[in-house]
Amino acid sequence: MINDFIQYLQYEKNYSSHTVLSYHTDLIQFCDFLQIAPDDFNPKEIHTDIIRQWALKLLNDNNTARSISRKISTLKSFWKFLQLHGLAEQNPTLKIVLPKTKKTLPAFYKQHEMEQILAENEVLRGYEQVRNHLIIRVLYECGLRVSELVSLVDQDFEVESQQIKVLGKRNKQRIVPLSNELSEKISEYKVLRNKELVRCDNSLFVLISGKPMYTKAVYNIVHREMSKVSTLHKQSPHVLRHTFATSLLNNGADINAVKDLLGHSSLAATQVYTHVTFSELNKIYKQAHPRANKKGGNL
Repeated sequence: MINDFIQYLQYEKNYSSHTVLSYHTDLIQFCDFLQIAPDDFNPKEIHTDIIRQWALKLLNDNNTARSISRKISTLKSFWKFLQLHGLAEQNPTLKIVLPKTKKTLPAFYKQHEMEQILAENEVLRGYEQVRNHLIIRVLYECGLRVSELVSLVDQDFEVESQQIKVLGKRNKQRIVPLSNELSEKISEYKVLRNKELVRCDNSLFVLISGKPMYTKAVYNIVHREMSKVSTLHKQSPHVLRHTFATSLLNNGADINAVKDLLGHSSLAATQVYTHVTFSELNKIYKQAHPRANKKGGNL
């Protein structure tokens, strides 16, 4: 049953490999708690109290509320699948209330930090420096997920129309416009890459060996480069994506347009960035307005 559910997520729902792995891991952990093999799972033997006991054990094992909430959500999705396919009559997850999680605002880089990293005050030497600089530019100026970046191929970049085709979650394709400068940078990069390397396929970003760029390599590049200009605890490609969205909203972009550029399926996922922009406005107000700290002076 578990394998059927995983295949359903992968091939019918078109979930990403990362998401599918998370679901699978959660269900394996639940089976470990039940002390049974995954193939021996029987939904008729599971009742609400068992799931509550598992949640309590997770809490005692110092799992965060967010982590526990995700694992319970996995069980809820699993039982919906079982009932949909006539594999379970009762749904013991219905009475399970997800633990409240504290929503943290997404981290983002300051404008001056991005200007500093993209200034090119020093001449970029060699293929790797040019590639690394371009990777940060594309992540920041296009708001891509790291998985979307590494899956880009040459054909996704359209020079004349100055846009790039992005294959997002659940194989949904979107078009992201490019600035004149970024379009030129990509064209220059491709000339240098084709001159210096022998590629294994048509991936846009490749290693010095010619093999396609992979997720961990991009993380390492971003962490190393952004650490030069930022003191954020987390340095990652996703912070550049957050910065892309926050910058657009701070400069008056329509939230629905930002939603489409990010490839979000619902507006709710994009609205978190409005909280970030409000938080920044509030901070600026408190620092700058002479009456901000007086009673009733909050924005």
